[in-house]
Amino acid sequence: MIWLHGLGADGHDFEPLVPYLGLEPLGVRFVFPHAPRRPVTINMGLIMPAWYDIRDPGLVAEHDERGLAESVEAVRALLERETERCIPSSRIVLAGFSQGGAVALHAGLGHAEPLAGLLVLSAYLPAPERLEAGASEANRGTPIFQAHGLLDPLVPLARGEASRDRLRRLGYEVSWKTYPMGHEVCPEEVEDVGRWLRARLGKA
Repeated sequence: MIWLHGLGADGHDFEPLVPYLGLEPLGVRFVFPHAPRRPVTINMGLIMPAWYDIRDPGLVAEHDERGLAESVEAVRALLERETERCIPSSRIVLAGFSQGGAVALHAGLGHAEPLAGLLVLSAYLPAPERLEAGASEANRGTPIFQAHGLLDPLVPLARGEASRDRLRRLGYEVSWKTYPMGHEVCPEEVEDVGRWLRARLGKA
């Protein structure tokens, strides 16, 4: 499982959740990559770990498509590295929180080989036209678990819902969950994520 962190965090951010997912009997290996450090416009140009620059607090206007494309390629290289280690892509889940979830959608749905699933938490879909243009037929049927906080002040619920709706219009299978929380994770969400992951990765 490859899990991408959110803006300003690092690859260690979601390590503490692993014991609560109930995946130990399945022998799942986790990969938690670090985003490169770059200036982030909405944070006054401060340099921090970021998969791409964000220029609009509303997450609607212009996006850093070059940075997004670079991160997507970096994630695809990680996917290819795992297959070179004899892990079939159909046994790999690509996950991401917030900005990491946006990259996971682009990298996963454009990947040339089918994945076990996509886990997208508190995220949104930037540059949807780029995703549509680069979509791979191999992942048209890949299940997507998308979850969002009802009180999220950073990625508003409406942005998550709009992303869900667009993915469904494109024919993707999206399981949608909401929780009474902000831009974070909660115990109920962790339980649901673990259950979904066990269903995906517990198959022979």
